[in-house]
Amino acid sequence: MNNLILDAGIAALVCVDNSSTDPKNSTLQKLIASDVKLWLYTGQALEIITRIQACLADDEQSKQSHKAAKLLTELATRCSWLAMLSEDVAGLTDDDPIHIGLTEAAKRLGEKTLIVTDVESRLAQGRPFIQLEEVSREVESNSQIPFIDLATQQDRIRPELERNLFRVLHHGQYVMGAEVEMLELRLAEYVGVEHCISVSSGTDALLIALMTLGVGHGDEVITTPFTFFAAVETIKLLGGIPVYVDIEPKSYNLDPELLEVRITDRTKAILPVSLYGQCPDMDRINEIADSHQIPVIEDAAQSFGAMYKGRQSCSLSQIGCTSFFPAKPFGAYGDAGACFTEDPDLAESMRQIRDHGQSARYQHCRLGLNGRMDTIQAAVLLAKLAVFDQELASRADAARRYSELMESAEISQLLTLPTIEPYNFSSWAQYTIEVSDRNHVRSVLSDNGIPTAVHYPEPVYAQPALSEAVAHCPATEHAAKRVLSLPMHPYLTQDTQKLVSRSLLKALES
Repeated sequence: MNNLILDAGIAALVCVDNSSTDPKNSTLQKLIASDVKLWLYTGQALEIITRIQACLADDEQSKQSHKAAKLLTELATRCSWLAMLSEDVAGLTDDDPIHIGLTEAAKRLGEKTLIVTDVESRLAQGRPFIQLEEVSREVESNSQIPFIDLATQQDRIRPELERNLFRVLHHGQYVMGAEVEMLELRLAEYVGVEHCISVSSGTDALLIALMTLGVGHGDEVITTPFTFFAAVETIKLLGGIPVYVDIEPKSYNLDPELLEVRITDRTKAILPVSLYGQCPDMDRINEIADSHQIPVIEDAAQSFGAMYKGRQSCSLSQIGCTSFFPAKPFGAYGDAGACFTEDPDLAESMRQIRDHGQSARYQHCRLGLNGRMDTIQAAVLLAKLAVFDQELASRADAARRYSELMESAEISQLLTLPTIEPYNFSSWAQYTIEVSDRNHVRSVLSDNGIPTAVHYPEPVYAQPALSEAVAHCPATEHAAKRVLSLPMHPYLTQDTQKLVSRSLLKALES
């Protein structure tokens, strides 16, 4: 998306114009229709108010000031504030120091950033400075639909996000700061368990959980072959042996009816994965595991926020693990993850392992790793948690619209739509369909500006790093050839989904 910074004079014009009786023809509405993201520069806040006052017809200065502040506040709900940084004041001795500040600010936003101004001396410098009348011509159209839309989410939570981040910058406790503890308490409450142990990534969450259960050389861990590599990677790193149980064709999750025959006297743990946001049949898995006294680790990397029979994902076994990778439904701005448990002994073990096995400062009671969550990521997640349930509802709405559009377009018979078990509420980490000619469908969708992804193109056991593995899981191998994930996030519009549906129909019929 193109970024437009509004210079003080233009911002004032937009404010006054937007308060007119015909908002459809307002400058603001025209800018919004230009497929841009609007910014105001904090270094100009007072100047903008002054320029608004100059545009107002009120006689009383106090009245002008109040109205100007109100108009700027209204504009700020449609724009983002671009911070004035220390580097921006390098030009204070210049004849036009704001020119320097705006230029530096524009550089931070990227090469597509333009500054809309009415100052002739700035216009004389050329790009990134442009006149208001040039916006429609200069702004590049953004035809590519985002696969996930973190930018819109960031705009929504920006005030809280910035407060949290600046708080961390000010106190400087970047590792295990107060925000980490606060996040752990809130996530434990959200999931409905006693303990949340924040960690550095979803992969480390799995590794720490396996280490806590004592998985080591020669131990077998039962898992699914249809998942991201991390689930098996962590088993192998500890010297364990992954044992694969094929998936249910409809849910893509580990099939519990195939589980018991894979249990041996060397089985140390069972690691089911909640694929695409939907939990497996955890009651049946736990029942089988309990009968053999085997612990279960719920890999909820894609299902945080999902529910199974009224219970939150991550609370469905001895240990629940999740990922807060940015692409996940509840994602940080970098790597992060968490482990959950009701067991205080398991919780204590996981806390020690994530911090080099320390029970106290420089007292290492076990082998561990550096698996702590950065405080900045905790600050980001705290801001996101406030809107998370709303985003989950929006994801569910988007999934429903996709299915309805495809059924109404009579293309549902040309593909396989997602199936959610009646006892599940999915977090819809992906909206994944099956098609017979995936490469062709992807190509047509790409030509129409629609990104897609494949989760996952082959079974885990087919990866070169596991070339010694011998397995045959027909349901997994069938799905791996056909699955295709469409754009999915809480901010999908109906118009975007209609475009995806039309393009999909075109691809399937060609």
